Amino acid sequence: MTDLMVRFAAPVKARGMSEPTAGGRFGGYGGRFVPESLVAACAEVEEAFREAWGDPGFRRQLDHLRRVYAGRPTALTPAWNLSAELGITLLIKREDLAHTGSHKINNVLGQALLARRMGRDRLIAETGAGQHGVATATAAALFGMRATVFMGERDVQRQALNVFRMNTLGAEVVPVTSGSRTLKDATNEAMRHWVTCASDTYYCIGSVMGPHPYPWMVREFQRVIGEEARAQCSAELPTAVPTHVVACVGGGSNAAGTFAGFVDTSAELIGVEAAGGAAMTDGEVGIVHGYRSRVLQDGHGQIAEAESIAPGLDYPGVGPEHAHLGDLGRARYVSVNDDEVVAALRRLARTEGILCALESAHALAWVLRAAGTDELPTGSTVLLTLSGRGDKDMAALMERAR
Repeated sequence: MTDLMVRFAAPVKARGMSEPTAGGRFGGYGGRFVPESLVAACAEVEEAFREAWGDPGFRRQLDHLRRVYAGRPTALTPAWNLSAELGITLLIKREDLAHTGSHKINNVLGQALLARRMGRDRLIAETGAGQHGVATATAAALFGMRATVFMGERDVQRQALNVFRMNTLGAEVVPVTSGSRTLKDATNEAMRHWVTCASDTYYCIGSVMGPHPYPWMVREFQRVIGEEARAQCSAELPTAVPTHVVACVGGGSNAAGTFAGFVDTSAELIGVEAAGGAAMTDGEVGIVHGYRSRVLQDGHGQIAEAESIAPGLDYPGVGPEHAHLGDLGRARYVSVNDDEVVAALRRLARTEGILCALESAHALAWVLRAAGTDELPTGSTVLLTLSGRGDKDMAALMERAR
């Protein structure tokens, strides 16, 4: 395994969410720990991304697609009823209103455009909750590409609606039967497959994880969330900036994109993990899926299984930039359990008429728990990123209610 260029890159003092070092490091995290056969593929993606991100034509094309296809900007919705009940001002950034029903489309449109620029005609992806898979299948259909999505067998069963959506869009869904049969194993299989076809296939990673440049690149494609929310909060709030910015964290792409818009402000940044997959609070430094970060491990240093009612948070690691922000004290990471999550989903539905994804309900569950305490005092102003809609989770909730 090779951590390309890390030994040549001197660490630099972090200034929040900036470009990583030459070796793809955020402080002590990140890097490129991949088989030799993928070193060149990752370097090619990095070179292509740097060129594209510096090309005004590429940025204009992506911005145009976000507006006319993805439906951006997404709304900032005041949660009037919950705000009154909790004694805070709660504003919800509505990524559930983006095309395909989640924030995933922001990243996938960028990576699909990049793949086409690189001359690739096939996308592969991993998915847990299915939302990244749906977004990948959608972009592949739009650009006339083939798509193959790897998904843990357990997630195929509990996210049958999204599997059907991917198939309808023309993508091949490959059930992964190894390990826990969830997101970790789907990512393993996608990376193994990429080794065999990197010359003509683009691996579209769905979160701020994986080898460099993916954590940085995905954050940049997702920063549109934070930039829009920053401008919307400025128009909505007398203080312009909320006191707290809250988002759920698995790999952490919606949180990274949101935090990028507020990292240079006074807002407290709160990332909310699943109690059964809390890599930031329960993990140790290790390597998973080509990057170094905080990872759930057993007593022998092996990757431990994560467990969550939300398939998108059922992951044993966390994006390296989140680990770095935690070390700096710039962001704080907390966890909530499944019962709190289900209760939060139902409360949002019944008070605001918004049906959110189980992943997104993690962020709300912390707000409900913390409101009125020293963590979230009465009178606080809170921006909460609602990363996706809850249609996909209705079968799981029905099963839980039996």
